[in-house]
Amino acid sequence: MIYKNKLKALRERLGLPQRVLANIINIDYKTYSHYENEDVMIPLKHLNSICNYFDVSIDYIFDFTNVSQYENGNKEIDKNKSGQRIKEFRKENKLTQMELAKTLNTVHPVIANYENGKHLIALPFLYELCKKYKISADYLLGRIDKKIMFKD
Repeated sequence: MIYKNKLKALRERLGLPQRVLANIINIDYKTYSHYENEDVMIPLKHLNSICNYFDVSIDYIFDFTNVSQYENGNKEIDKNKSGQRIKEFRKENKLTQMELAKTLNTVHPVIANYENGKHLIALPFLYELCKKYKISADYLLGRIDKKIMFKD
């Protein structure tokens, strides 16, 4: 499970029914319910909206850290900055686009599109990349500028 426990816990901590949170982030109640139960993978833009509403980091939602928020964090995801950071990360780890694609069980053009800022990285790929290499999702998405690496 990627985020199920954290989303539910945050929502329940404020006593918000799923319908109310869905309305706050401007999505259908059933859609939110599927996201929270991880029946359907939540798009990053909706996860970002939820993180912004609760004022928490994506790393916190992913359970990579107990620190709920970072100082000087950005509220928006920067697709171009994210692409640059994914490319820098790949090169620092001496991976080709093909090797990174294989690691994420996708194809090389998908990685190229992420790196060129044409598409935002898909949430399952982001999670796997960050989990395997212990790097901050918030950093890779441009939500924070300090590069954070996690320990085991």
